Amino acid sequence: QVQLVESGGGLVQAGGSLRLSCAASGSTFNIIAFDWYRQAPGKQRDLVATLSAGGGGNTKYVDSVKARFTISRDNAKNTVYRQKNSLKPEDTAVYYCKVMAIQPIRAYWGQGTQVTVSS
Repeated sequence: QVQLVESGGGLVQAGGSLRLSCAASGSTFNIIAFDWYRQAPGKQRDLVATLSAGGGGNTKYVDSVKARFTISRDNAKNTVYRQKNSLKPEDTAVYYCKVMAIQPIRAYWGQGTQVTVSS
């Protein structure tokens, strides 16, 4: 079992920055990937970025957030950080942390954190 606790959301003006955290506990050695999703009001939940847990910690981003968002990990703290710069009103959403784990293979979700960007 893996438990995830998210923090760091809030209200920010357009052009501002926020850093979201996702702290993992439990069987963290089984985690193979960290995913970052967001769900805007009235829309489906979409993948924003992925960070591989092994190797070089490869990252992937959707085009709409490239060069503005960064996902990183502090292994000692079992925490994933999601830095968001140059925020736009269209970035307003609930942001979720998800991890993929093995033994057994399954996904775990954080509780989500609201980010609101005012124009």
